[in-house]
Amino acid sequence: MAPSFDWWGKDTHRGTPVVVKMENPNWSMVELEGPSEDDFLIAGESPTGRTREKGRGKNAKQLTWVLLLKAHRAAGCLTSIGSAMVDLAAAVRRRVASGRTDEDDADNDVTVGGREKENPTVKTRFYSCIKVFLWLSVLLLGFEIAAFFKGWHFGSPKLQLDYLWTSPWGFKGVFGWIYSQWVLIRVDYLAPPLQFLANACIILFIIQSLDRLILCFGCFWIRFKKIQPVLKPGAEDLESGEKGYFPMVLVQIPMCNEKEVYQQSIAAICNLDWPKTKLLIQVLDDSDDPTTQLLIKEEVHKWQQEGANIIYRHRIIRDGYKAGNLKSAMNCSYVKDYEFVAIFDADFQPTPDFLKRTVPHFKDNEELGLVQARWSFVNRDENLLTRLQNINLAFHFEVEQQVNSVFLNFFGFNGTAGVWRIKALEDAGGWLERTTVEDMDIAVRAHLHGWKFIFLNDVECQCELPESYEAYRKQQHRWHSGPMQLFRLCLPAIVRSKISVWKKFNLIFLFFLLRKLILPFYSFTLFCIILPMTMFVPEAELPAWVVCYIPATMSFLNILPAPKSFPFIVPYLLFENTMSVTKFNAMISGLFQLGSAYEWVVTKKSGRSSEGDLVSLVEREHKHQRGASAPDLEEMKEEIQKQEQKAALRKKHNRIYTKELALAFLLLTASARSLLSAQGIHFYFLLFQGISFLLVGLDLIGEQIG
Repeated sequence: MAPSFDWWGKDTHRGTPVVVKMENPNWSMVELEGPSEDDFLIAGESPTGRTREKGRGKNAKQLTWVLLLKAHRAAGCLTSIGSAMVDLAAAVRRRVASGRTDEDDADNDVTVGGREKENPTVKTRFYSCIKVFLWLSVLLLGFEIAAFFKGWHFGSPKLQLDYLWTSPWGFKGVFGWIYSQWVLIRVDYLAPPLQFLANACIILFIIQSLDRLILCFGCFWIRFKKIQPVLKPGAEDLESGEKGYFPMVLVQIPMCNEKEVYQQSIAAICNLDWPKTKLLIQVLDDSDDPTTQLLIKEEVHKWQQEGANIIYRHRIIRDGYKAGNLKSAMNCSYVKDYEFVAIFDADFQPTPDFLKRTVPHFKDNEELGLVQARWSFVNRDENLLTRLQNINLAFHFEVEQQVNSVFLNFFGFNGTAGVWRIKALEDAGGWLERTTVEDMDIAVRAHLHGWKFIFLNDVECQCELPESYEAYRKQQHRWHSGPMQLFRLCLPAIVRSKISVWKKFNLIFLFFLLRKLILPFYSFTLFCIILPMTMFVPEAELPAWVVCYIPATMSFLNILPAPKSFPFIVPYLLFENTMSVTKFNAMISGLFQLGSAYEWVVTKKSGRSSEGDLVSLVEREHKHQRGASAPDLEEMKEEIQKQEQKAALRKKHNRIYTKELALAFLLLTASARSLLSAQGIHFYFLLFQGISFLLVGLDLIGEQIG
């Protein structure tokens, strides 16, 4: 029980004093009620005859206690901050000591589908370019510091050159001559092209910001008018669960070595509220791990015994990644009996009424090819990285997908949590393995054939976000290299198609160029290269509204669909610029068909919403069923034990990301240079952006392994 103090040492105390809770290591203070007037009375005196001087002394004593307790609490907070800094320093020391970087041969899980892996020379070319800018900035910073201490200051931003011409030869020493030549080179040769490139990026930045603003206005209009996809007459019976039209639905679950999440996905889909005679579930297992194959097969057998219409498929020849897996499944002879196909990735868990809320939209709407549901995330509050991803994806679904659905009847298929009309898939040419974004590929081809799409913002399907920066980085690389591959392949078909000119303009300029190419290009070039360079070539300028005001406004708009994330608006702005290096590298790889454009890495799942582990799955009681035998279970146990022993020997580490670290030092160097010329907004932006790159480069933003 928290102790209470009688501040005046009297038994006649009638007020409620300050209550102090003793908590280790800090104290917390709760003031229940302030002292009453009677508390300031001396015993035996009436209210009218009290001694004011004595009351003031007691009040001062009470205030002293309160201030002391607050000071102790502040000291405890400082101790916590110090402890956090020590932990951060220890994490940095572990990173440096391990020496494990993204340049190491750590991508053993990368498969390139029979293609030749990227040449290491090509892979490090981008990093080499960043290092050139870094060393150049360090050299120029030293040069500028020397000039600064000689008294050669900038006059916003013109250099006062009169001070240099003071010696008989026209210059103040050799250094002055060299510095004056450097200034002339800047003015005549470096500043004009740098300013031209900056102006071009600013124009692209403004265009992209206007596009983002228009999308937000469209979302506001949808909410204001309460626009929602309307069911055709008679389809309401199906959605409400009454007897009516229940078409044949095929459900596909493509997976590959995802033993953390297969149970929850299969269980959720087997519990879909749909007539069993009208539903077939295909578990499309592309795992190359024998243990995972056996576990998934055993799970399928369990649900078969419980009455689910579910089958297990495993390809022997695993070509074409996910697209090849889906294509192989669609070639089964029984698929012709089904009208629709729903696709769920291995970590997705649809609600039981998912089909009843999506399939009715197809009834009496023969032009509709796709119904896409929204994603929700079971681990969005796991760490800072997942919170920032949630902001991005909330805007993507709430604004981009919904606006494009309502006004254009077209958007990019998200690859999962969607229902396709099988006829639309066949009309578009089926699944193709030519890119790593097979979902966007099939959506574009279906759109060119006249099919319409619907996005349901009120139908959600739970899934997981990548919790480590390594997994998120690889996912983003695939998501940004694939569209550029697809653009090169689809451009002739778009030009020759019979769709309207407006739809062609939307596909080419808005869908591909502006949102997939221009956005990562100007984000990286403007804020990570041009801005630091303008600190060393001050004759080329970036106005404050480009550096601060417009990015802050765009971040504010992006965060509106996730209002609970407003405290993270500044980290979000900095992190988006930090991710531009990965997105820019991916965009270049896809556009010029470099080797890394064909990398496909299955995003690591944690299985946070699944119960139990693999060992408990094997050891729990199994019902005897046809096709399962005791030798299989014993084999699974032995294989799991072997894998656990291997995992214990193979210690995992967080990695150091060299590109991000190099850019961190480049930006911090530029911030030091901006400090010399007293550029306030530019200095703070470069400083905090450099710190953001540093934290990401040391892998301190996501899951901490060791």
